[in-house]
Amino acid sequence: MTTETNVGIPGPGSQPQQSQQLSLGTAAAKNLATTTKSEPQMQGISSRWLLRMLPWTQVAGGTYRVNRRLTYAVGRGRVSFVKTGAEVRVVPPSLCEVPVLRGLEDGALLEQLAARFVQRDFRAGEVLVEEGQPINEVLLIAHGKVNKIGVGKYGDRAVIGVLADGDHLGDEALTEADGVWSYGVKAATSGVVMALPWPAFQELADRSEALRAQILQYLSDSQQLQNRHGEAEIEMSAGHEGEYELPGTFVDYELAPREYELSVAQTVLQVHTRVADLYNKPMNQIEQQLRLTIEALRERQEYELINNPEFGLLQNAEYEQRIQTHSGPPTPDDMDELLTRRRGTKLFLAHPRAIAAFGRECNERGLYPDTVEVQGHRIPAWRGVPIFPCNKIPIVDGHTTSIIAMRTGEDNQGVIGLHQTGIPDEYQPSLSVRFMGINEKAIISYLVSAYYSAAILVPDAIGVLENVEIARSRG
Repeated sequence: MTTETNVGIPGPGSQPQQSQQLSLGTAAAKNLATTTKSEPQMQGISSRWLLRMLPWTQVAGGTYRVNRRLTYAVGRGRVSFVKTGAEVRVVPPSLCEVPVLRGLEDGALLEQLAARFVQRDFRAGEVLVEEGQPINEVLLIAHGKVNKIGVGKYGDRAVIGVLADGDHLGDEALTEADGVWSYGVKAATSGVVMALPWPAFQELADRSEALRAQILQYLSDSQQLQNRHGEAEIEMSAGHEGEYELPGTFVDYELAPREYELSVAQTVLQVHTRVADLYNKPMNQIEQQLRLTIEALRERQEYELINNPEFGLLQNAEYEQRIQTHSGPPTPDDMDELLTRRRGTKLFLAHPRAIAAFGRECNERGLYPDTVEVQGHRIPAWRGVPIFPCNKIPIVDGHTTSIIAMRTGEDNQGVIGLHQTGIPDEYQPSLSVRFMGINEKAIISYLVSAYYSAAILVPDAIGVLENVEIARSRG
């Protein structure tokens, strides 16, 4: 009798045999292996082009003074407003941004002046001012955008300027009762304007000796000899013949020049001694903690150089050097106008989304901006001026931002960075790491400090293109 056996063929309902492991598995092998590790990574590190491109000036005394020629012309600032529901009111102290009122310290007088402004709403396309008409009121733009319309050489109409929130016009009426508008004003968008009629201002001036004195001082300064930048004129003679009597002159200086003190960004780095003692291989824990802390400090330093109210580039750019976009997105025309506001522009700074929006505008026009090589990187450029990305430039309400253009260097009367090297316990230029001791909980502390600031040597060293629309068009 023969018996047949089927080997390896499972019968119905039987479980399959598990294969026997023939070698060491990877899970167990990892217990004996030394893994290959990366250094700790950090998403917050950006290119920080501003810190790399600014020329840095040594400030040995901790303060940098910007001496300038005496200037008679008073720059225009931005007036502020408060909105309650549909009602808009002028913030009285901000009226000092109107040139004729600059330096007026009488708070009660400013409040009376602010109360005399009348709110008016306007629609897109509405004419707010007719050219050639008498200037009989001051207009403050509380919200919206308006175009200044002038007449060209051959009678054609052209937009000669764009004004937006906080700008003002017609303040000539405060000093010239019979002045006329040399341009027209037409609304580009809907908005709100605050108007101060001439009779309301005159009535207050008749009652206030302080206001009359303010006007007389402004008129006196405006009648001084000055160049087109408002600086005290240097008298000279040219083209004369014979024994001509030459004029005497001197260069006057500002009596109270601006001073920039070095700012500081600081933090206390804490590391437990157990971590520092036992877990330092293959990477030094304190070094890695310090490396990432310094990266964060440098990021904050660049943010402050852009946005700090005391020395930040966006906050301290003169209002005469701020322009508005013509249509919303950043167009080649806008970039050209920003570029021509100063000599020797070295760089643009823009949020990456603003650079993308500019690229879309160029594509629509069939233009292809060139690139330039900077420190081994290919950077987009316009007219040969590199456009560096800077994510520290804020985006307002999710759809508008600004683009900065600047000239740099002390020799070019541009924008400079300020720091002080050689400080105690210096770890990097103008950055120190100081051991603070070990507390009763066995925690080591290090004080990490970065010192910095920035200075704009002359007003036209920096310009800003404002209200740049970065949202993609749905058209």
